[in-house]
Amino acid sequence: MSATAKQQPTPAVPGNAPPSGASLPAVYTDLGRIIESMTRRFLDVLRMELARIGIDDLSPGQALMLINIGGEELSVRDLLERGYYLGSNASYNLKHLVEAGYVDRSASQRDRRTARLRLSERGLKLCEALRGLEAVRSEALIRSDEEAADLETTYRTLRRLERAWSDLIRYDTPEF
Repeated sequence: MSATAKQQPTPAVPGNAPPSGASLPAVYTDLGRIIESMTRRFLDVLRMELARIGIDDLSPGQALMLINIGGEELSVRDLLERGYYLGSNASYNLKHLVEAGYVDRSASQRDRRTARLRLSERGLKLCEALRGLEAVRSEALIRSDEEAADLETTYRTLRRLERAWSDLIRYDTPEF
């Protein structure tokens, strides 16, 4: 291969560390796929946990909305900024959570057009049960101080990547 020819990146092997000699662009490109796959697996685990505690009227995405509301009272806009929800999907899920009795929805005292959300007693109990299951899962995942440090490093790296991608979307202008 000539010095001027571009070398094609070696794709990362799904489920494994990048192959020896993989280029950073190939690893970077594969990150989105891995993150999406991990999200699907996490939702599958959450679906399994919901079934284990006898909850069959919520989807994993709806359970995540409950977790994002937590013990706070917040606006719909605040909730949408905390998680990745599509507009109509979020509206459908919120309506279901209110109708199923997991979320209490009221008008804001300051602006009656703005809805305020908080977990009902039923929603609080479910979140408490899910946090208990999360504790069990995290203990099984982290068996040593080294594994705890690795998980913390992974978390910080993913947050840094999220900020970098968000900043790129907000502030970068395409160069054509």
